[in-house]
Amino acid sequence: MDWGKGITLSLIVFGIIMISMVTICIKQDDLHLVTQNYYEEEIKYQDQIDKMINASHLEHEVLIYDNQLKTVDLHLPLGAKGTLHLFRPSDARLDQKILFDITDLAINSVDVKNLKPGYWRVKLTWFEDGVGYYKEEKINI
Repeated sequence: MDWGKGITLSLIVFGIIMISMVTICIKQDDLHLVTQNYYEEEIKYQDQIDKMINASHLEHEVLIYDNQLKTVDLHLPLGAKGTLHLFRPSDARLDQKILFDITDLAINSVDVKNLKPGYWRVKLTWFEDGVGYYKEEKINI
């Protein structure tokens, strides 16, 4: 084989590899953005920072994950209302949002046994007495 055929064959193989890589990338359907409306959330992030600061001033832990029972316990006062967002970074289709209103202190845990095992972020946003709070925990189920 001479140089001309070797270079031509190398370029053809390179082209085939590039076309197959592009085809594989285009056919993937499980790529997800962290959030669909990231621009609007970026603008509202200062409110989020204020909520995190409010939550950091609390003297007790409000979000506790019990690995044995596979539950997330919310230690919030009566009248607290908000959202518990179970966020799966690797697959947005598994995300769950749970609205809550604490009317009974005995009922304040969320069962997470039915969630797919792996890495999750638990995002708790709540309001009490007109003040917003935000707490986030990373858990492995």
